[in-house]
Amino acid sequence: MANKKTYDEQIADIDKKQQQLKERKKILARKKREEERKKRTHRLIEIGGLVESVLGRKFVEGDLIRFKEFLLRSGSNGNYFERAMRAKRE
Repeated sequence: MANKKTYDEQIADIDKKQQQLKERKKILARKKREEERKKRTHRLIEIGGLVESVLGRKFVEGDLIRFKEFLLRSGSNGNYFERAMRAKRE
């Protein structure tokens, strides 16, 4: 006759499996966050490189603030930047 597990043993097995699944879920969530962070970092580096290439020189002290102000002002100057970005996606 086969060894049949008791209810307590079956419950313990289920608890163990649940714990293993929770750990696996944590690992996958961490890997997902890391991958998203790497993609974002890469995207930001690409944008910075593109801006420097268009500018024709490296950013110097104060350029970042002036660039941010330029982008923010574009809203009051006809939203050219926002419209151009939307046109590319559509």
